[in-house]
Amino acid sequence: MSTYLVFTREKMLDENEMAIYSKEVGATFAGHEFKALARYGAYEDLEGPATEGTVILEFPDAAAAKAWYDSPAYRQVREHRFRGATYRATLVEGV
Repeated sequence: MSTYLVFTREKMLDENEMAIYSKEVGATFAGHEFKALARYGAYEDLEGPATEGTVILEFPDAAAAKAWYDSPAYRQVREHRFRGATYRATLVEGV
């Protein structure tokens, strides 16, 4: 069943760290099947606190999503995201 990783940026903390993350994150997908469905496109917060953007990634299943998220390559790169911004990351299965 398709599974989605939804990353919602709540607050930018360090633009330099986010620039490093943006530059390096693409390489972490090598060998992982995924599809980017949304990447900081136009949006409107309808409920809850204001956000600064959203990324939605589709994976074949939860195991594939977690395999990428927990991969050594992504674990190393995501440290820049952790320092660069406050995010909410959600794993959700499709229907």
